Amino acid sequence: MSKILVIDDQKSIRNTLKEILEYESNVVTLAENGPEGLELFAREKFDIILCDIKMPDMDGIEVLQKIMEKSNDTPVIMISGHGNIDTAVDAIKKGAYDFIEKPLDLNRLLVTIRNAVERKDLVTETKFLRRKVSKTFDMIGESPAIRAVKEMIEKVAPTDARVLITGSNGTGKELVARWLHEKSNRAEQPFIEVNCAAIPSELIESELFGHEKGAFTSAIKQRKGKFEQAHGGTIFLDEIGDMSLSAQAKVLRALQENIVSRVGSDKDIKVDVRVLAATNKNLQEEIKAGHFREDLYHRLSVILIHVPSLNERKEDIPLLTSHFSHLISDELGMPRREFDDSAIEALQEISWTGNIREFRNVIERLIILCNHTITAKEVKAYAAPVW
Repeated sequence: MSKILVIDDQKSIRNTLKEILEYESNVVTLAENGPEGLELFAREKFDIILCDIKMPDMDGIEVLQKIMEKSNDTPVIMISGHGNIDTAVDAIKKGAYDFIEKPLDLNRLLVTIRNAVERKDLVTETKFLRRKVSKTFDMIGESPAIRAVKEMIEKVAPTDARVLITGSNGTGKELVARWLHEKSNRAEQPFIEVNCAAIPSELIESELFGHEKGAFTSAIKQRKGKFEQAHGGTIFLDEIGDMSLSAQAKVLRALQENIVSRVGSDKDIKVDVRVLAATNKNLQEEIKAGHFREDLYHRLSVILIHVPSLNERKEDIPLLTSHFSHLISDELGMPRREFDDSAIEALQEISWTGNIREFRNVIERLIILCNHTITAKEVKAYAAPVW
């Protein structure tokens, strides 16, 4: 069931639409002119708006523009008995979902309304999921070390500058990359992650740049690489220090020329991607050892962001404990546990070699194994691994 606002100066059209749409189990509100329709739109939420283009008091295009200024999430279907191609194109350019001429084809109208509702639901769900993802990947902490990272993200994210993210395993390098993407102008475009350490060296080029059918034994069909998949968005090269030298050479070309070529092809493909990279290795040492190209390092490290270890920001442990305990309890469907002051102090005394990843696992273990308020006794009993 959808709430539909019909704006039309012809009473017969309004009543006919009301009768048909209510028969289809919709809730219909009528307005006989533009100002009345805008007033209703300001007071109530509607799933769909049907608006006549030619009205004596206010042109339908003007009504459309005022609706778009307030909310471009509500699909507006323009209807007119004096339509032509130019009118339809103008309406669509101004933000209309569709344009239907009078006399109305009722089957087409109902299909258009159904499609518009589905699109609106999809947009709403996407926004919800984006908020959920943003919350899930929130960067928790107010220590000077983590504030410096947050400030750097705010400055760098709106640009297309390449960023090299460094830090130990489990510190949250992927989280930094996701934040850089979510806060960028490319946020609506793909975020493609490649774990360079998890892909065999003989397959990394095919993974990154794609391949043509027959390029090698198992290439049974053409395949787009990660760079092509990320076109318009962001590619995140995680653990780039583990990439083979031959793949590094191709990545360097992609960064220099914004061009890639699939394995087995000599055709150049233009790509528009922002490149973020991360490593837990000291790339300066890898360069000296001949394992990493110095020219690629300089291409990647326009901006350097170092993610501190948990041991470098133990003052964030109270906030992290609260965040993960609530998040994990909700995920597991278990009552929320409270951590008393002695438990927090005990957590701060631990050396977190596995960083945030290890810390989250320990909080989950404590929530599962303990009841009610968690104290230092439980932390000492369950936080340390048993060998």
